[in-house]
Amino acid sequence: MTNQDALPERPDRRPTTASGDTASVAETRPKRKKLRGWKAFLRDVAVILVAAVVISFLIKTFLIRSFYIPSESMQDTLQVNDRIIVNELVPNLMPIERGDIVVFRDPGGWLDPEPEPEQNPVVAFFDWLLSIIGLTAPDSNDHLIKRVIGLPGDNVACCNEFGQMMVNGVPLEEPYVLLSPGATKVSRDDFDVTVPEDSLWVMGDNRYNSQDSRYNQDKPGKGFVPFDNVVGRAILISWPIDRWTWLDNYPIVFSGVEEGSSETSTPQPEPTPTPTG
Repeated sequence: MTNQDALPERPDRRPTTASGDTASVAETRPKRKKLRGWKAFLRDVAVILVAAVVISFLIKTFLIRSFYIPSESMQDTLQVNDRIIVNELVPNLMPIERGDIVVFRDPGGWLDPEPEPEQNPVVAFFDWLLSIIGLTAPDSNDHLIKRVIGLPGDNVACCNEFGQMMVNGVPLEEPYVLLSPGATKVSRDDFDVTVPEDSLWVMGDNRYNSQDSRYNQDKPGKGFVPFDNVVGRAILISWPIDRWTWLDNYPIVFSGVEEGSSETSTPQPEPTPTPTG
């Protein structure tokens, strides 16, 4: 092959400096590209943050959310200011069981009206923002938390000669109940009710300091909690860390209880005194 047949050499396209030295491509890139790199980085961070907020919002709306405990009615299971995680799939996709701890909206008149607290606008904004993703629960004071004792059709009565709660005639051994010193019954006041359809009979574990179904029988719902008011089942204490634990619904307590009658008529309750706490 002659020199004329040889392919022309490819000229060196790498730029050179004024002194003739070859310069790297990076050294000659316009500053605009560096700015674009920062803009791309900030854009990616913004996308990640927005995606995280949207995912957290969806989780909070449809799966789980956080509440804090404002009262002593569930001691010793739950302490004041405990943070809990609530499974919102209950009861729409997962059934409620006896012994479950449920969070529910006030059925009407259970909670005393409270004035709206004054809050710094900046603090209020961040509280609202964190509530969207479930990290705060500013509406905890508008909800209640109790343990389910009776399901639709169940006859719930207290107390037998041993001071025990009875569901469908079966006495319960309730290890979660906190009683006042010297108390011999799991409820200070006797009652006998049948839970109507699509409703629950709920009670606090701190039986002598809980304004639960027993003490709201004079309200429009007669002390029962409609299924539609249930936000979800409490499944976990998430804060403080030293109290991190799964919440038990004590299935063995209710293991001998048979399904309630299909009859859901509710006997008219006798007036009961309001508890001190």
